[in-house]
Amino acid sequence: MEAVRDLGCLQLDPIRVVERSHLLVLWSRLGSYDTAAFDGLSWEERCLFEYWAHRASIVLTEDYPIHNLFMRTYPRPRPGESVHRKRTRAWIEENRALRRSILARLRTDGPLPLRAFEDRAVQGWRSGGWTSGRNVERMLDVLWTQGKLVVAGRSGIQKIWDLAERWFPEWTPRETLSPREVVRLSAQRSLRALGVARPRDIDRHFIVGRYPELPKVLAGLERRGVVQGVRVAEDGNEWPGSWLVHAEDLPLLDRLEAGEWEPRTTLLSPFDNLIIDRARTELLFGFYYRMEIYVPQSKRRFGYYSLPILHGDRFIGLVDPTMDRKRGVLVVNAVHAEPDAPMTLRAGRAVAGAIGNLAEFLGGREVEYKGSAPDAWRKAMN
Repeated sequence: MEAVRDLGCLQLDPIRVVERSHLLVLWSRLGSYDTAAFDGLSWEERCLFEYWAHRASIVLTEDYPIHNLFMRTYPRPRPGESVHRKRTRAWIEENRALRRSILARLRTDGPLPLRAFEDRAVQGWRSGGWTSGRNVERMLDVLWTQGKLVVAGRSGIQKIWDLAERWFPEWTPRETLSPREVVRLSAQRSLRALGVARPRDIDRHFIVGRYPELPKVLAGLERRGVVQGVRVAEDGNEWPGSWLVHAEDLPLLDRLEAGEWEPRTTLLSPFDNLIIDRARTELLFGFYYRMEIYVPQSKRRFGYYSLPILHGDRFIGLVDPTMDRKRGVLVVNAVHAEPDAPMTLRAGRAVAGAIGNLAEFLGGREVEYKGSAPDAWRKAMN
């Protein structure tokens, strides 16, 4: 729970070449842990739930009032709204019978999967994407976004749906926050997750793009001493922009300066909160990273699901792994080094240790190195 509170949200993704992304994000910070304990937080204690943050994510039930603003205003008209939003609103109105039938079925029969619902759409959903014609799925998504439904469990990647009013625990905070209050709380959640950030970074994190009048809110927080401006300098050169840190995190700066931080080496999910804003990652770390899932195999440089290697406070390369669950083997297709990576046996051992720790977390009996790796690191990987 402490790790999720620090992050604010965990992005969901169905790809499991290695492991589900949200589980990898926690492993990168905690090391090996019992994933059943995480499931318990989600489905039994219900301290976490699935909702829309910067993408479909796992968020904190204690943050329900923050997310409730989007629930109760979707998809109302708003200035400059997209054609898609207008079309969604019209489609919902045309298919009130489908909406009522889904809610009635859940109220009568309890939690159900997608296949349990009858398609009673009057007007089919049309789009240029994969959702075209999937009327029940689209209405479930609308009701989820509106906070009427919740994902009450999963069978594999299949969602089990239930009424939100029945699923959320009694202790769920229910206060109705104004848009300004939501921005004030969300901006702090975003800033604390980022550590140090500019207003544009805050706006592109946590509830991305849902920070109206953010500059005014940040100015008010700074006047009250809740956030503080900081200088960011490198090699004597100050970085441009208005950088902020949350006042409650200032003691962390003192601890860093006192040398209390202990560097270690780990691997990150492609959807890890630290690197999900690729431009910010390049600015802070000088590390250019792009996923190659949709790149033709012949044109991939680093692999289908490459994991960045975080070595202390530097990104030094990428690992291209696949978990062979039938054999219980973590297959490493290749290890790539950044141009400025330390080409030492010690660094190689650190990378090999992180790969071994990942295999252990996944329940793998061994690591199998198949492809290329930097010569200076290879000895540690045999």
